[in-house]
Amino acid sequence: MTASPSEPRARCEPYDLAVVGAGSAGLAGAVTAAELGLAVALLDTSAQTGGQFYRHPAPALGAVRPEALHHDWSAYSDLRRRLAASDVTHLAGHHVWSAVREDDGTWTVHAVTGADGTSERPARIRARALLLATGAYERQLPFPGWTLPGVVGAGGAQAMLKSGLVLPGRRIVVAGSGPLLLAVASSLAAAGAQVPAVVEAAGYLRYARSPRVLLANPAKAAEALLHGTALLRHRVPVRLRSAVTEVHGTDRVEAVTVSRLDADWRPVPGTARRIACDALAVGHGLVPQIELATTLGCATRRLPDGTLGLALDDLQETSEPGLWAAGETGGVGGAGLARTEGELAARAIAARLLGRRAGHGRIAGLRRRRDRMRAFADVMSAAHAPGAGWQDWLSDDTDVCRCEEVGAGRIREAVAELGARDARTVKLLTRAGMGWCQGRMCGTAVACLAARGGTAEPPAERRPFAVPVRLSTLASLDEDAADPGPEAS
Repeated sequence: MTASPSEPRARCEPYDLAVVGAGSAGLAGAVTAAELGLAVALLDTSAQTGGQFYRHPAPALGAVRPEALHHDWSAYSDLRRRLAASDVTHLAGHHVWSAVREDDGTWTVHAVTGADGTSERPARIRARALLLATGAYERQLPFPGWTLPGVVGAGGAQAMLKSGLVLPGRRIVVAGSGPLLLAVASSLAAAGAQVPAVVEAAGYLRYARSPRVLLANPAKAAEALLHGTALLRHRVPVRLRSAVTEVHGTDRVEAVTVSRLDADWRPVPGTARRIACDALAVGHGLVPQIELATTLGCATRRLPDGTLGLALDDLQETSEPGLWAAGETGGVGGAGLARTEGELAARAIAARLLGRRAGHGRIAGLRRRRDRMRAFADVMSAAHAPGAGWQDWLSDDTDVCRCEEVGAGRIREAVAELGARDARTVKLLTRAGMGWCQGRMCGTAVACLAARGGTAEPPAERRPFAVPVRLSTLASLDEDAADPGPEAS
């Protein structure tokens, strides 16, 4: 059942399990746990389930075939059907900003409600166990002109198409690194956009170094072939070992410069070519969204592409007992892996709460499947890891932190002349990363510039609040503690 953020509902606390995130991992975890007899609350920021991967138009848009823009839609349809048939309390429009372990071992999850989290109504859910399935966000590497209107994230372009049935432009270059680019380009071309090029900074030869992993994951090869065939059909060229190193235009994008890259992602002199376009969809992979977990002290592991994911045991439990995670929080690996990890975590949680063993039958099969797909995820992560030479794209006046308008020159000055040696010190000296996005857009770039060509430390991702929250909401916590009445949590 779905509870609207503006409508009261009966208090059913503590739940056995609170799941944060209604994408592939969260949905699989919630419905599996409910089918095993647990009382489950499912919280998500969106009004609809599906997360970023299965983002789809609102019913008011009247889309006849929303599944046409999705791969493996039947898996989502099955999860949605199981959710509708379950007793899961689906709390849509809930932006979780904090979770706290209480003295009795239960968890209290705090959220704010509304389309953008600015509703005056705070929310509070208590549960015996917590499953985080918060997904990931796009990694962006800056370059001259990237703040021009018409430059959007690759995932953002796909979201515009899937949820709003609109295109960011008519002639769209797709650039960056990672397999998402192929999916985005094929979707845009199928929707009628002209895609003059897909510009991939990495190559695909690194996949060939792990033949056993590739053979064990034939579905991934089939998916790549599907997108590749679509690009051939629409005559979209793919430029490997290349990058958009500059965007041109006055009021919006008019063209981009594409340069060949060396093995370390440095532009090769004399290879720059200009491509006319009115939009650029760009992204350099995904970053696990782990702020909630790291604030609670969960251990992390460095992923092959330099980002941080949660360190999880064989049953998806974090280093904090009673707190599990699934999906992209442990490393980006796709919807199939997310569903497997969500179900595995749910079965482990049910076994723990119901006093059963969790090592045989279905769980053992899920673990084998998870390990197989996680191995491919690590190969993919390594294949598309950015080279340090991308910093040569930046002129001193290129904005790195868009929110605070901090240019690359100011950051370089903080490092070379003021002694900054890490991203935190750069932030204190320049305000880079102090804006609304809290470093999600610029964190990787600032860390790389602070490392001065060495190995960059991934942003710590440890913040007191996972999303912005009003002071009035914080003040209301004391009132809630004093009056735990039967109103909606």
